[in-house]
Amino acid sequence: MPNYGVIDLGSNSVRLCVYEVKDDKKDSFTKKDFRTLLNNKIMAGLSAHVADGIFTKSGITHAIDVLNSHNRRLRYFTCKRIDVFATAVLRNCMNSARAISKIEEATGLIITLLSEVDEAHLGFVGASSDAELDFGTLIDIGGGSTELTVVKDSKDSAHVSLPQGSLSSFALHVKSVLPSKDEQALIANALAKKLRRLPAYDAYRNENFYGLGGSVRAAAKVYAEINEEAPPSTMTKKQFGFLIDEYQKDPDRFAHNALKAVPDRLHTLVPGCLMAIALMDEFGGKYLNICSNGVREGYLIERMLLNKGLPKRLVGTG
Repeated sequence: MPNYGVIDLGSNSVRLCVYEVKDDKKDSFTKKDFRTLLNNKIMAGLSAHVADGIFTKSGITHAIDVLNSHNRRLRYFTCKRIDVFATAVLRNCMNSARAISKIEEATGLIITLLSEVDEAHLGFVGASSDAELDFGTLIDIGGGSTELTVVKDSKDSAHVSLPQGSLSSFALHVKSVLPSKDEQALIANALAKKLRRLPAYDAYRNENFYGLGGSVRAAAKVYAEINEEAPPSTMTKKQFGFLIDEYQKDPDRFAHNALKAVPDRLHTLVPGCLMAIALMDEFGGKYLNICSNGVREGYLIERMLLNKGLPKRLVGTG
């Protein structure tokens, strides 16, 4: 059974996954067709290395170090193919092409830069490999961006990416580690303004939401830690609101629970919850079904196993 390596170069984390595929000659794939041999995450915080729209020299150096670290891990596996894809942090910077070129030269890895539509669509493909997505709004709250997708009759459409994620919200609006009430309002208001400028605004209105990304999974884990129960597979707006209420009532106790459940996401947890609430408020969402698979699995299925999609690189200026 062949192995495939995927590195997700994200705004907050850089994650390496190695998948063992039962039969890579098939015409369609679900989660039953592959299993994860390695899932290694490095919290790189690359979006903190963007200054005035430029991905800095220190950011390039840090990205190279992290990718070389993952490269060393890959030596323990025989992979039929290894791909690296990047999302918002390199997509949105003005020197995207130059930064990617320098990283590729230093690591020997080729980086595929996903467009906004690609990222949203591949998130849908990955989520659909785990469970049937029939009707609703799919949200992916990442570190540097948030993707929205309309799901209807098990098909995806109206993909859009917003230049705000849990880590960028923290970096732009929070002075300390956890946000004050005023800073919480700034995060929610900044997202609300972006949402109201969407050209297909009404298309995303739905009671049923699907959630991708570490932010929503982290919220479920902290909710479980506080209530001493298993992480919920579905969260309501009330449950996200409960987390914010708990934080406001006793920030220290909340922080201790968060450190137990998701120690590497303490600083992005509250911004992520605020964004989930704002999205559900704006579009009438009542339930958010948490998906275990996402963009990485979608990339594995569509780009690697099925060889579909656009050319390997969409470069910016610079």
